Amino acid sequence: MRFPFVGSAMLLSLFLLFKFLSKDLVNTVLTGYFFVLGIVALSATLLPFIKRFLPKHWNEDVIVWRFPYFRSVEIEFTRSQVVAGIPGTFFCAWYALRKHWLANNILGLAFCIQGIEMLSLGSFKTGAILLAGLFVYDIFWVFFTPVMVSVAKSFDAPIKLLFPTADAVRPFSMLGLGDIVIPGIFVALALRFDVSRGKQPQYFKSAFLGYTVGLVLTIVVMNWFQAAQPALLYIVPSVIGFLAAHCIWNGDVKQVCFFAYIFCFFILISMLVHPFLCF
Repeated sequence: MRFPFVGSAMLLSLFLLFKFLSKDLVNTVLTGYFFVLGIVALSATLLPFIKRFLPKHWNEDVIVWRFPYFRSVEIEFTRSQVVAGIPGTFFCAWYALRKHWLANNILGLAFCIQGIEMLSLGSFKTGAILLAGLFVYDIFWVFFTPVMVSVAKSFDAPIKLLFPTADAVRPFSMLGLGDIVIPGIFVALALRFDVSRGKQPQYFKSAFLGYTVGLVLTIVVMNWFQAAQPALLYIVPSVIGFLAAHCIWNGDVKQVCFFAYIFCFFILISMLVHPFLCF
């Protein structure tokens, strides 16, 4: 429940940084930060594939390295992680030097994969509450303030996916990583729920289909109004709605009741803030 408030504080802090400090200075510091973070994320993403071709003891033997003047601070790693870090380092160096949109997207996807893997929800109820909070968060910061759009345009780091356009004024369309990771951990929960029951993926497919429909709807509305849109306004009701419909179809009444209330809440808020959805 605190997540939207923490996210809001971070978003507003970044907005103030870009407002009162040099944009180039802030982005230079952020580039250094994401250079290190990108190596870690990309290496962790490549590691499962690289481990298959390395000796077994390289994957199991842990090396402990302590900082020279801070002996209490130590880092643990394996040889496989070092090997995976080599291509990650070269790739992040290319991104830092060129800031190519393709490098940005690859790093962004690595962050998404690691974020979905690391974050775990305990229940569908917890996930629905999280989505509800961030649903309101996204609407507020995009429609009622210039903060979200301003930070997204100023923040020169792989926190969003970029898609080239033919428009010289707006050369890129963008999708924030939060619009992937937040619904993604809910979709991943549906997959874990299917696996826990020893069945083939069912609710995962409906949740994933809901995400796809919500994303397509976001793109359609964005092009229709030629204005920035809060993607979670469309993605969250779609994911919850498709999952609720599947629960009704399967007769899982316990899940349906809570999803139904949350879905009605999403639709009501959506109709209040966006006239397009009233039709």
